[in-house]
Amino acid sequence: MLIDTLVENKENAPRILVISVRGFRFQVANCVLYEFEDVICGLEGAQLYAPKQEFNLARKLYRLAKYATGSADIASAIAPFPAKVSLENEYDLLFVVCDNPWQLHLLETVKNWRDKCRHKACYVMETWKLNFDDWRLAHEPFKNFDHIFAGTSHCVETYSEVTGLPANYLAPAVDALKFCPYPDPPQRMIDVCCVGRRPEETHQALFQRSQEDDDFFYYYDTVNNKKLHVGNPREHRAKLAKLLQRSRYNIATHARFDAVSETGGFQEIGSRYFEAVASGTVLIGMPPMGDVFPRYFDWEDPIVKVDLFEEDVLGVIQELNAQPDKVESIRRRNVVNSLLKHDWVYRWKDVLSKFDLEPSLAVIERERHLQKLAHDIASVDLPVAC
Repeated sequence: MLIDTLVENKENAPRILVISVRGFRFQVANCVLYEFEDVICGLEGAQLYAPKQEFNLARKLYRLAKYATGSADIASAIAPFPAKVSLENEYDLLFVVCDNPWQLHLLETVKNWRDKCRHKACYVMETWKLNFDDWRLAHEPFKNFDHIFAGTSHCVETYSEVTGLPANYLAPAVDALKFCPYPDPPQRMIDVCCVGRRPEETHQALFQRSQEDDDFFYYYDTVNNKKLHVGNPREHRAKLAKLLQRSRYNIATHARFDAVSETGGFQEIGSRYFEAVASGTVLIGMPPMGDVFPRYFDWEDPIVKVDLFEEDVLGVIQELNAQPDKVESIRRRNVVNSLLKHDWVYRWKDVLSKFDLEPSLAVIERERHLQKLAHDIASVDLPVAC
């Protein structure tokens, strides 16, 4: 539940407080983070606080004071952050979810959080090694937390070195129940789906085929807007799930593959991989280099590897279309493994384990449901989505 003010609730006090940027960040890329928050709130009855603004003036004064004095306490006293929220309950865990490390100052709008929250953690979805070349990053209020969870694996050690805090990789995930196409898979009417960043060579080949063949349905983005704002994150995720459930093949590349000036050449697993396998599409493209992708996608054919800059993707699709049994096996394995490994509940359990917090009954029940559904899909002769 999105709230502006936290109220006392002693009889059924939640143990988790989630702080979100959804009140002022409307980018499409953030929708997957808000899905994670929704799952946490659903499983924990957690309270969710989402400020409506980023408090730019207070943030600038805070940083200037922090740079000048090196003291977070002095900076907090000087910066005019409004005390938007005063905590009455006590929480086992405060969990700040943000898309970049420059948003951690939002804690200053919560009065007495230091006294009311036993453990404090943050999940920063995206940081690149080059970001740490900016000396100001080390002055962000990392010391407010006991643990840092990073959504980019190559930055974990750097986070620990810069902050002196324990840090772990928390991979993207998905609401696997929402994206699962079984037990009644819809007809897959879309031949190829490609949303988000794409290699131009592959796009042109698929686009040209779609213009020449009325029976070839290629779904792709046409909007060229870097902000890519959405009005309702839940509706966007629901639409994406339905879209992918009706797609035969999905094109994916590593995160920000075309922005080397931002990534420094490091390759990370984007959320597109997890969404594709959860929905039962056949994933075609280029996995990130390194040992992280094989660790998380450790089953047979999680992706049909194709150099999207050099190889004939249409030829690969034609070969796959000639092997319907193989394609159906790939789809089913993808869904089963997503249910067993890549639902948000598993990431949440990883977070809880760092603080020796027991999973809630709802967490345990969801995990059992995921495992049962995976078993049913793997063992029962289900209808084939054409």
